[in-house]
Amino acid sequence: VVKLACSFLFLSKEQGSTVAAANHVIRSFTRSRSDLVKVSVPSLLYTLQNNLLFVSLSNLSGAVYQVTYQLKILTTAVLSVVILNKALGPTKWLALLILTMGVACIQFPRGSSAAAVHEGSATVGLVAVLSACVTSGLAGVYLEKILKQTDASIWMRNIQLASFGGLLALIGAFLQDGEKILQDGLLQGYSPLVWCVILLQAVGGLVVAAVLKYADNILKCFGNALSIVISCMMSAVFLQEFSPDLLFVLGTVLVLVATTLYSIGVPMSIQLFWRRAMREGHKSEDSAKTIP
Repeated sequence: VVKLACSFLFLSKEQGSTVAAANHVIRSFTRSRSDLVKVSVPSLLYTLQNNLLFVSLSNLSGAVYQVTYQLKILTTAVLSVVILNKALGPTKWLALLILTMGVACIQFPRGSSAAAVHEGSATVGLVAVLSACVTSGLAGVYLEKILKQTDASIWMRNIQLASFGGLLALIGAFLQDGEKILQDGLLQGYSPLVWCVILLQAVGGLVVAAVLKYADNILKCFGNALSIVISCMMSAVFLQEFSPDLLFVLGTVLVLVATTLYSIGVPMSIQLFWRRAMREGHKSEDSAKTIP
């Protein structure tokens, strides 16, 4: 709802007035039903993804879940190539693989949560989390396709997406806690801190949409990884809720290496060193062959 309101404010500024923005929204919801069907697909996929993650968490240990779920980075890249015809060279694929390992190291559960064993089926859990990786990548890539290949305003798209997402979230809330909502209201337990978190999430959703429209899903994956590193460091420095360990340091290094590798490729100094080493190796082989 907050994301919807923010998007409408930006659309009003874009259209010149609130009335013009309202008329534009009404036309988009009443005249182009096929367009609405397209926009509803990401919301349905994200809803399916959330349910799959719940199933996987119920059947897998925290360690297996966190490591396996990072494969969503690779599924996003694969689907970007298949659906959007994005070209990725060997260096960028290597960077994505390193990024996956780095995020897995950072997100790997510490303490007792890493060793927790669930009584559910490991097979069901793995199928669920792998399916969630696919739906996550598919939803993101499909949303990127919608944002880039249509003429609709990004704020109009955000209003459509927020409307479908809010409707699905409302249905889910009533299915899960309908009695409590009817008894104490929909906004029970909402403190000022909760509202701040909601506002930040809404702004984050708008930023993600802008990233997908003007950049791509793969860069979003790198941004997410760097945000995890920064949030962990801030938690360690300001809140003392996280103690960096060797695994975190290793993961951070891998994320930084992957980001550098993806953005600028292999540094020229390393390329020259590798070529020189290869030439020296070939010379050594040739000299060894000439010795009787």
